[in-house]
Order: sequence, then C-alpha cells, then structure tokens
Amino acid sequence: MNQFIKERDVVVYEEVEIPLDIIKQLPTPSYVVIEELVERNAQILEGVIKRTGCKILLAQKAFSMFSVYPLLAKYLSGTTASGLFEAKLGREEFGKEVHIYSPAYKEEEFDEIISISDHIVFNSIEQWTTFKNRVKAVDKHVSCGLRINPEYSEVDVDLYNPCFEYSRFGVTIKRLEEEIKKNPDVLEGLEGFHFHAMCEQGSDVLERVLKAVEKKFSPYMKQLRWINFGGGHHITKLDYDIALLEKLIVQMKDKYDVEVYLEPGEAVGVDTGVLVTKVLDFVENGMDIALLDTSAACHMPDVLEMPYRPQIIGADEPKKLKYTYRLSSSTCLSGDVIGDYSFDKPLLKGDRLLFCDMSHYSMVKNNTFNGINLPSIVLYSRERGIEVIKTFGYEDFKGRLS
Repeated sequence: MNQFIKERDVVVYEEVEIPLDIIKQLPTPSYVVIEELVERNAQILEGVIKRTGCKILLAQKAFSMFSVYPLLAKYLSGTTASGLFEAKLGREEFGKEVHIYSPAYKEEEFDEIISISDHIVFNSIEQWTTFKNRVKAVDKHVSCGLRINPEYSEVDVDLYNPCFEYSRFGVTIKRLEEEIKKNPDVLEGLEGFHFHAMCEQGSDVLERVLKAVEKKFSPYMKQLRWINFGGGHHITKLDYDIALLEKLIVQMKDKYDVEVYLEPGEAVGVDTGVLVTKVLDFVENGMDIALLDTSAACHMPDVLEMPYRPQIIGADEPKKLKYTYRLSSSTCLSGDVIGDYSFDKPLLKGDRLLFCDMSHYSMVKNNTFNGINLPSIVLYSRERGIEVIKTFGYEDFKGRLS
C-alpha cells in the first residue's frame, strides 16, 4: 500500500485526509462516502437557491444514501423520484418537497403516489388525461406538470441522452399542438413544464437547451406556475459557470413569472466518495492481471455502460509508471474489466485500491450477479471517523430470488 501513503500516513481524496489505519480497517469492498464533501456540494447548491430564489431537489436516481438525507435537508428543497419507491423514500427520510416523474404510472400505485407527492409530472397527454381526475378528487393540492421534449441535446451517448431520436421521454411540440387542436382545454389543470436534456454538462449547454425550449414552447409558458430544468447539471464541479446558471434561472423567473426547479443528482454526490477494494490474486496472460473483490459489472455498472475508466488514488495511465496491471474481478463475466493502470510499486495480495468518485450512480445501480456480495456502505467524517452504515451478505442475495 506504500504507493497510497502520503505525508503523515494518510490517503488524500478531494483534500480530505483519511488516516491509513482507517483505510486498513474498512471492510472490502465498500463505498466510503465522506460527509464533509457531501456537505460541501450541498452548500454550493444552497448558494444558488439563496441567490436566485429557485428550488433544487435531490434526484434520488443518482444518489439515495438516505443516512445523509438529514444533512442534505438542511440545504436542499426536497427530493425527486422516478417511481413510487423513491417517492416513499424521499417522503420518509428527507421530509421536504417530494416530486415524481415516471414515463408511465401504474394504476394500482397511483393513489399512493398522490398521497405522498407534492408535484406529479406526466410523460404524455395520454397519461395526464388518464389520471387527472384522480388527482383532482383528493383534498390536498398536488401540482401537476407535463414533461416536454425540446428535441435538442448535446449528450453524445444515446444511452444517457433523454432527447435522442425516438426518445420515449416527454411530449414534442408537434404532438402537443395536435392534442390542443383536438381539445383546446387539454392543458387545463397543468401548472408546469418539466424538461431534461442534459448529462453531466455545464450551464453553457443549459443556455442552448433553454433557447430550444423557448423557441418551441414559449407560447404556452406564460400560463405556467413553474418550470423544472431537470437534471444533468454539473453545478458542483470546479469548472462549472455558476454565475451563468444563476443568470439563466433569474431570466426565466422574470420572463415567465414562474418558479424554477432544478433536480441534479450527480451534483450532490459527485466527488464525495471512493470504492475501496482488495487485491485477491494475479493472473499472467500477455500482461499482469490483478483480480479484485469488486466488480465493474456488479458495483460500478457505468464503467461498462458509459463506458469510462475511473481514477485510482496513486495510480496512472498504463505504462506511465513502472508496473502496469489490468484490473478485473472474480466474476465469470469475460468483459468484467475495470481498466489498465500503472503503479510505482508492484501490487501485492491484500493491497487496497481506492476508486474515485463512486458515490453517485454506483450503490443505486449495483447488483448481485454471480452471487457477488454488495459493497458495504460507510460514512466517514473527520470528527467521528468511520461509521459502517450497512453490510450485506448471503440473505441479501437470496432475498432477491425465489
């Protein structure tokens, strides 16, 4: 582990020092989320809220570590959900506004969704007309909105592009105007528009997306109470232009007299934690291959889906440093390869490696393929040290099956 030791025997991640003896105590694999970094991101988002009067929601599809919801609730306006279970989690554990959007709601779940939601966004005119009377029938006010598709996006990977050709997300302007022709009152009762056209992008992209939205949908926007800019905003990254974001929010608020919502997920969880893994063994087949007790397929699926190569503390690109290894797992999936990395010193059995930026879209997407155990969930703070929030075992694997 010497290649990971900094001064005073600490590992440094995002300027937070974690003593090496604590790293050695961690169960492996484990997601280690650093409380100070979660709070740092939340404070950045709160600054946007305070300066613009907008509301920012946690998109739970990216980050659902509800043990830190009480901390996040000090700064953010609430949560947004992609279905009933996430909505229930937000209501139970966050306790502020609960918004929900789904491409299609289940009839048998909808009454419960109404009971726990403050905003419900519908994916189509058909979904709205199917459920609107059930919303109107309840005693409490639930604000309803329609997801629109601006048919503009700068996301290169179709898997993560909400507006790629033939997307199932949202109503195009052509479809909306066809419905209005058939029924001029079809939008009656809807209070907002929701769009989502970004993925880990800057406010310059948002500016262009907003131009596309306004070009197509502005005739209908002055009758709204709110507009939701969706997610994909990389607000907490160092190079993000927050001043431009705030300018765009204020412009939309003033121009259309609406409340503005944003619902980032990765901006809350980005750069807040690591995945700690242990070297189990080695294979040599044209190059050195290290087998780990973590898996791209099971524990960090985006590595294969996006795909991308996560950084490791103390490692570099292949052949940059003296010893190069291909890092893989102990699953039987041939392509379960994390990537090739180089190190100053040879890896040894039992060495611990720290994969960076493993809080968001990791624990929410992991799985037990091949009977591989799930990583433990750990919270670290400078003041309290490590707190193992949850560990997993055979019963968690068996409980998902029958």
